[in-house]
Amino acid sequence: MCMAMTLRLPDDLDAKLAERARREGRSKQELAIEAIRDAQNRAELKVDDVMAELMDSDAEILDYLK
Repeated sequence: MCMAMTLRLPDDLDAKLAERARREGRSKQELAIEAIRDAQNRAELKVDDVMAELMDSDAEILDYLK
């Protein structure tokens, strides 16, 4: 399912996005979706890294709480 959304970009960013889209033969929408997905994946990786670190550093406490 796709949801509609309006995205207002500053002129300079829109120009850069348009130029990249032209160079790559892709739409601005495709590039924006890709950038959002990449940002989300990076954010999820950071959360996973923090959780793994906490699980390691607090393993003794977590075992006690079980």
